[in-house]
Amino acid sequence: MDSVNLFGKSIIALENVSSEEIRLILNSARKMKQIIRREGQKKLPNLRGKAIVNLFYEPSTRTRTSFELAGKYLGADVVSINSGTSSIVKGESLRDTLKTIEAMGVDAIVMRHKAEGAADFATQVVKPIIINAGDGAHAHPSQALLDLFTIEQHKGRLAGLKVAIIGDILHSRVARSDIYAMSKMGMEIHLAGPKTLLPRFFEFDGVTVHEQIEDAIANADVINVLRIQLERQQAGLFPSTREYARVFGINEDRLRLAKENVLILHPGPQNKGLEISSEVTYCEKSAIQEQVQNGVAIRMALLDLTLGGGAK
Repeated sequence: MDSVNLFGKSIIALENVSSEEIRLILNSARKMKQIIRREGQKKLPNLRGKAIVNLFYEPSTRTRTSFELAGKYLGADVVSINSGTSSIVKGESLRDTLKTIEAMGVDAIVMRHKAEGAADFATQVVKPIIINAGDGAHAHPSQALLDLFTIEQHKGRLAGLKVAIIGDILHSRVARSDIYAMSKMGMEIHLAGPKTLLPRFFEFDGVTVHEQIEDAIANADVINVLRIQLERQQAGLFPSTREYARVFGINEDRLRLAKENVLILHPGPQNKGLEISSEVTYCEKSAIQEQVQNGVAIRMALLDLTLGGGAK
């Protein structure tokens, strides 16, 4: 573990992050969570003198705010740019926006963009570290890492656990990043959703695709419920929201098929009554609110390790 080092490395997708590097991030996040829970002083000097820009081309509450807090808790100077209030609305290209930010002397850019590959493109045109906060349907590495962190905090381990990922697998960057991360950590992954929302060709060691949700969640240790992207409903990918809730929604009855101590996750925001019921959201098996705090811890770990080398 001593030889594992993320200093100076951009985090674009978990395909390019080893299991040893994932373990380093999770271990660092445990320390960061203790900082977040402090009463009073939460600041660390680790990134004092560093400048971070959050560049978000899509709306976000949890990811953008947690990255902003993560940088500030570590002592960095953080600026957030919203596409609706910048020169982007005037037609400025992504390349020019990135070059403008680079010229201001920043050390890292945390970036969300609707186009797959945008974060990787950024690494090719500018020198600051790039942290991918979501690019289209491709990847959302920090969300997958906080999912792993939350699971391990509750279960005490990752390897050998059965995880059911339910919903719109086809369009979900969360699902893709979860699958890469969880498979690297030795977890058993089961996917379920409407046929139209499942990948047609999916070959991945340790992953099983089900058409029936009951088969996926039977004896599951963890159920990760994905947000149904209602903006895609116009494409007719499932008959109706009522039908989806009836066939694939996670409710108390379906929860009984999983293990008694099953853990419920959801990346948010939720469509309560559609992919998940209110009763499940707020039940004692749910760690949905804890995921938010763990997101700050994971993002602190990512920024500390990549920008500061994991300074003590």
